[in-house]
Amino acid sequence: MTRRILITGGNSGIGKVTATQLSKDGFEVVIAGRPGKKTEEALREINVEAQIPVVSLDVDLASFESVRELAATFKANYDGLDVLLNNAGVFTGGLGLTQEGFEIQFGVNHLAHFLLTDLLLDELEKATAARVVTVTSMLHKKGVIDYDNLRGEKKYNSQAAYNRSKLANVMFGIELAERVKDRGITSNVLHPGAVQTDIARDMPWIVRKVLDLIFISPQKGALTNIMLASDPTVEGITGKYYNQCKLEEYANEANDPAARKRLWEMSEEVTQKP
Repeated sequence: MTRRILITGGNSGIGKVTATQLSKDGFEVVIAGRPGKKTEEALREINVEAQIPVVSLDVDLASFESVRELAATFKANYDGLDVLLNNAGVFTGGLGLTQEGFEIQFGVNHLAHFLLTDLLLDELEKATAARVVTVTSMLHKKGVIDYDNLRGEKKYNSQAAYNRSKLANVMFGIELAERVKDRGITSNVLHPGAVQTDIARDMPWIVRKVLDLIFISPQKGALTNIMLASDPTVEGITGKYYNQCKLEEYANEANDPAARKRLWEMSEEVTQKP
């Protein structure tokens, strides 16, 4: 039976590699990202060997309205979802805000994916052994959820903001696993490794050049995505954190049910406002 996967950020980096491999393996792959030449070129490259033509749905993850439109478009065109891969991410050098006024790394990396997942849970529940996979970073272990600085109210530090968004990814993924464990859906999070991608596209060019020299290739970085999305040996496993395909302990704060609940309820409140 053909399995369907929706990948955010599937037009570049490890998302593109994941889309390419899974489409070759027979998955029905849908990528979600900004429309434009980059996405068009990615589709052409991915579809060279795809068993089922890969398509792209438009989304701007810095807008809750756009995320809602993505979910509505998906529901209108597909019946059920086997795997949701929350893969897209941003790292910025300076303070940016989403359309709703949240610090952009927290807004895109966490809140947008929280909302998308929530909107697609019914579609996931239609599938057999559905999976939600969320890309985080080992830097989540240095993160602190500062509820008084989610809109950049205080002095801004881009690295601290990134770490915060990645901790939120882990806390969300682990809490989701608890909340959907009786719905036939698993939820796991992963660190792909330090990967050469365009997540740092807003950084100075010299910084990007240095990072390219020391980071691993997207092909290697995508291996954990591919494993958690498709490997039958991890079916039924939930609430885990993988670092480059290996199980690892996550930050202590993600072990705190009260802390996870607070983040969940805050995320739910702000994303459900009209």
